[in-house]
Amino acid sequence: MKEIWILGIHITDRLKNTSEVQAILTKYGCTIKTRLGLHEVKEDFCAHSGLILLELTGNRDEFFKLENELLRVDGLEVKKMVFEE
Repeated sequence: MKEIWILGIHITDRLKNTSEVQAILTKYGCTIKTRLGLHEVKEDFCAHSGLILLELTGNRDEFFKLENELLRVDGLEVKKMVFEE
């Protein structure tokens, strides 16, 4: 049975957590099929929090490793959705 994994990452302080999160996402880049970043931006304002949605592909063991590394970062909330086909 095939699974579709989606990770949702809520970053509460983009300025503080950006480099650590980016390093983790780069490390698991071959596992990330789709990446969508969402945050509020206006001409004179850029939000300090944001959301990243990841669609994962490949080895399920790598999914767990990625999720666990993200969970160890202070200021992140990580949620997982798994759909079965």
